[in-house]
Amino acid sequence: MKQYFYERECQNPELREQSLLERLPAFITYAKQECQHYSETLEHIDAEKITSRELLAQLPITRKSDLMDIQSKNSPLGGLSAKTANLGRIFQSPGPIYDPENTSDDWWRVGQAFYAAGFRKGDLVQNTLSYHLTPGGFILDSGARACGCIVIPAGPGQTEQQLDVIEHLKPQGYCGTPSFLKILLDKANKNQRDISSVGKALVTGEALPEALRAEFTAAGIDTLQAYASADVGLIGFESIVGDGLIIAEDLLVEIVRPGSLEPVEAGEVGEVVVTSFNVDYPLIRFATGDLSAVKPDLSACGRTNMRIKGWLGRADQTTKIKGMFVHVGQIEQVRKEYQQIAKMRLSVTKINHNDQMNLQCELDTKAYSDADIASAINNISASLQKTTKLSGTVELVAVGTLADDGKVIDDLRPIG
Repeated sequence: MKQYFYERECQNPELREQSLLERLPAFITYAKQECQHYSETLEHIDAEKITSRELLAQLPITRKSDLMDIQSKNSPLGGLSAKTANLGRIFQSPGPIYDPENTSDDWWRVGQAFYAAGFRKGDLVQNTLSYHLTPGGFILDSGARACGCIVIPAGPGQTEQQLDVIEHLKPQGYCGTPSFLKILLDKANKNQRDISSVGKALVTGEALPEALRAEFTAAGIDTLQAYASADVGLIGFESIVGDGLIIAEDLLVEIVRPGSLEPVEAGEVGEVVVTSFNVDYPLIRFATGDLSAVKPDLSACGRTNMRIKGWLGRADQTTKIKGMFVHVGQIEQVRKEYQQIAKMRLSVTKINHNDQMNLQCELDTKAYSDADIASAINNISASLQKTTKLSGTVELVAVGTLADDGKVIDDLRPIG
């Protein structure tokens, strides 16, 4: 049995770097010819001269946080997809942001992460990310199948039915968010359900605290993480617990000072910026909004690509909750439905390893009856769920309560 998903995972790192940099001129030329976005943003760039990281760092950055605006002006994909792209699906991520997919095998390149997590041909895998509108379910589905696994497309929720499936089909693996695996584990323990067949998990979509990983380990579930996005696909993955994320093959990753074009010094925290050589959806210096830092040296597993320390926060107020991005613009959309509310702030916390949202709304309720207050809370809660596709509590607070600091989303969850 092969040791790595790709044999090139253990290649000489200098040769990998040279190979990727040699591909840049032709790829930038291709992107300028094929994609309206790059024909405009890179119009004055001489692609043939871009042959080093230093020269790459002089190119403009396309920010994930700007995609909503870019796509609204040039529907549906903002001119980032190639004119000759072979696309089979378009997804809607929260925002909304629209993401394409070529339905060829492992287009998202996540097989590498599944293989590093111990998934092999013939394994039965329960996939609990959504297949509805958002791409998460398809991303993991294609990666698991690339390893020869058989996928149960369970999707999120329906805990009792999920436990029934595990007891009946006895899958060897789980993929999805760590918080939902925790829910399944707790429910199984409470109701004496047998999920002992699940011995490995690949989790993504949210942070994995080490305390929660320890719970999974105690339950006999070896758990590793994948770092992926709907735009790029796989960016990094774990091969050894707590040893950082190995960058996926065929990507150039920079760590850049937030709000600038400039890469930071090695080891310094900055924004993850990716160049992905995807001929259907070229991404050149694509800023993910995630913060991380380069981890020095090579992994003990034998893979030789650069490593980053994992997710260290967000460069903007956009945050990921239960695997779904929530944007400042979405909270503003909710606020605009209630003209009497001047200010809102969404606080995100974690209780028992589960994300919780609380929306504070400044509202003068002096003339409100108890029934009026209850009705307002119910209406705002419904708007919040409709807009973000997530449920949360709503709290009415006195006018002037919220700090005048420009913060709309306050992520209070601990990192790590």
